[in-house]
Amino acid sequence: MVKKKTPKMAEKETKRLKSLKTLIVQFLQKEPHKSFNHKQIASATGLKGELSTERLLDLLAEMAAAGLLKQPERGKYSLIVTERVLTGRLEIKGDGYGFVILDGEEKTDDVFIPHNRLGKAMNGDHVSVKIIKQGGRGQRSEGEIAKVIERATEVFIGTIEFVGKTPTFKPDDMKLTQDFFVKVPDGIVVRDGDKVLLKLGEWTHHLPDGIVVKVLGKSGENETEMHAILFQFGFEVGFPAEVEHEVAQFDGKIPEAEIKLRRDMRAITTFTIDPHDAKDFDDALSFQRLPNGNVEVGVHIADVSHFVKFGTALDKEAYNRATSVYLVDRTVPMLPERLSNDLCSLRPNEDRLTFSAIFEVNEQGDLVKEWFGKTIIHSDRRFAYEEAQVVIEAGEGDYAEELLEMNRLAKIFQKERFKHGSINFEEDEVKFELDKEGKPIRVYRKVRKDAHKMIEDWMLMANKRVTVHVAKMRQGIPLPFIYRIHDRPDTDRLNNLQQFAATLGYDLDLSDERKIAKALNNLMAQVEGKPEQSMMQTVAVRTMAKAVYATDNIGHYGLGFEHYTHFTSPIRRYPDLIVHRLLGQYLGGDQSGNVGLLDMAAKHCSNREKRAAEAERASIKYKQVEFLEDKIGLQFEGIVSGVTNWGIYVEIIENRCEGMIGLQTMSDDYYEVDTENYCVRGRLSGRKISLGDKLMVEVKGTSLRARTIDFIMIAHLESAFEDTEMPLVQRRSAGGEGGRGQYGGRRGGAPLKKYGQPNEKRKGGGSAKASDKKKSGKSKKAKRK
Repeated sequence: MVKKKTPKMAEKETKRLKSLKTLIVQFLQKEPHKSFNHKQIASATGLKGELSTERLLDLLAEMAAAGLLKQPERGKYSLIVTERVLTGRLEIKGDGYGFVILDGEEKTDDVFIPHNRLGKAMNGDHVSVKIIKQGGRGQRSEGEIAKVIERATEVFIGTIEFVGKTPTFKPDDMKLTQDFFVKVPDGIVVRDGDKVLLKLGEWTHHLPDGIVVKVLGKSGENETEMHAILFQFGFEVGFPAEVEHEVAQFDGKIPEAEIKLRRDMRAITTFTIDPHDAKDFDDALSFQRLPNGNVEVGVHIADVSHFVKFGTALDKEAYNRATSVYLVDRTVPMLPERLSNDLCSLRPNEDRLTFSAIFEVNEQGDLVKEWFGKTIIHSDRRFAYEEAQVVIEAGEGDYAEELLEMNRLAKIFQKERFKHGSINFEEDEVKFELDKEGKPIRVYRKVRKDAHKMIEDWMLMANKRVTVHVAKMRQGIPLPFIYRIHDRPDTDRLNNLQQFAATLGYDLDLSDERKIAKALNNLMAQVEGKPEQSMMQTVAVRTMAKAVYATDNIGHYGLGFEHYTHFTSPIRRYPDLIVHRLLGQYLGGDQSGNVGLLDMAAKHCSNREKRAAEAERASIKYKQVEFLEDKIGLQFEGIVSGVTNWGIYVEIIENRCEGMIGLQTMSDDYYEVDTENYCVRGRLSGRKISLGDKLMVEVKGTSLRARTIDFIMIAHLESAFEDTEMPLVQRRSAGGEGGRGQYGGRRGGAPLKKYGQPNEKRKGGGSAKASDKKKSGKSKKAKRK
């Protein structure tokens, strides 16, 4: 008698069969283009003892009938693959393969693209990708480029090298692996070694045409390389003829009628404080003591909006640039020199048109009264920061009373900022001393002192109060405006920082969300002056979001301000010019505005700001490489500044030049990378090298083309982790190449990567053991030429 199935038994059997089907599908997904017989499927899925052959065959036939499987040949089954097409940004690595970072997906969900499946796509292109192999747990999917949706760029920079009479193109961008048929139009003369701009042409054959559109000069020359960096990030040096024509119409005279429309502040003590080599002075401070004992400080900003009218050729060019660009040896201005260095520059002993924020402040630093509007000023003195600092420190000199009082008030503002959530991240700035040819002869750190901080705090006051004033102008719906916003730090990143700080013995209290900024400041105060200060600051900065421009105000987290904008630099930032126009319009009673256009402008300016910062970093990196080019073989003390899957980055203490120790050059051990804890560990020795550790490194090689510096580690001098057992000496590698190594900076992957070879497999070379080095005393100081 056959036992009748109850509903509960039937449900249980249905679930069991569904689970078995899932097992079969998961197995076939690993090899979607292969077919397998029932024995292979049973063995691979563990169903051999679970189902009879007859029942398995029935189940496979059932899945085929349901459209889950197909039978490419008798007795064999494979998965019916539905092609999945996704979109994303292509990142090509040094070895020629790439990854597509999918739109709207987590960064770890990228798709691996082999070199032979890149098609016509190039680095940075927005592409659609077809999945050809689905990734399993902990493994990436593999795909091929189906279509280029949008090119990242169609203009490339590189050097022409002739093979016989045939020109070839060697790109500056190491990620550009594409070859070109180089075409030189009539009228352009190209010589061997010239750096050129190459435009992508027709792609009718297996290689695209590359058309030379501009010769920048001889590769390796300073002018050529700096111009190449500007073009690489989308910035032009010269201005269009129609812009120059518009600027030529300004006669520089200030009509009496214009003066009558403004608050006249020419009789009040006024001065500028700027870098010693500055050519444009876009802000000035005025000072007067009032009869009631309070002081009135004016923050005066060049009235660029008086000259640059909306919709003109000059305005369109300023909008396209959106920012001035500051390379190591030059400034590429947003506005033509006639404006930036003359008519809009608040030079001493000349009347100048300004837009001002005037503050009355009492003895305790409380804001008593404020006024915003258009003014005319006359600067009495131009200070360099160094000159103002001498007066502040000595307590005497030109305008000593004014400088000392404004500095005293600025310190009160600073204290209040930090009390209300402003985060104190002090980052050093690297500066270069160049010879007449632009070659770096000295690299040093720029130190921020009271004069710098005083100016900064008065500018912060103006930026903040302008925004607050606009916010109060209309109740309910805010007036259309551009804000400078800074989002809260990501929770996961903060937790990682907390864990990392704990390994160093520091407590970062994240229990109260309202006091995170205070906790970060406490952490920075605890590490100040200690070996781990630079490291901790680096990690903390990486937890923060990036500040951007937006029309939706979410506040500025880093400054602790609910309302903030950029008002103080319209000579060099287009958003400031927009803010001047809007504030002038609103003060005049006109409350109209197009939020859509402002939002588009905010996104554009944020993007251009990012590109300008990238260009600045590229010029710094180029000069650092150039500085170390003739120092191959010299040794320096450095701090581990980064840990990646392909190497340890080290910043030389003396000159802040950063290079990399490729993990494949560290051949005394297998090194495993622990990116979460910012360290590498030797599998055999247990040696640990962490972010913030002090090393002795030797300059192994430099590449101006790639803007890279390669180091060899000579000794591990000091660990940032007090309880870590550390090796005193790292043996030098007998072989291996510098640079990014086998993995070319691959993202993600398994949490631990292995490199190097164990001691017993080393060939040749050799050096003293750590114990021998200990006997010999301290390591040598860095060699000098």
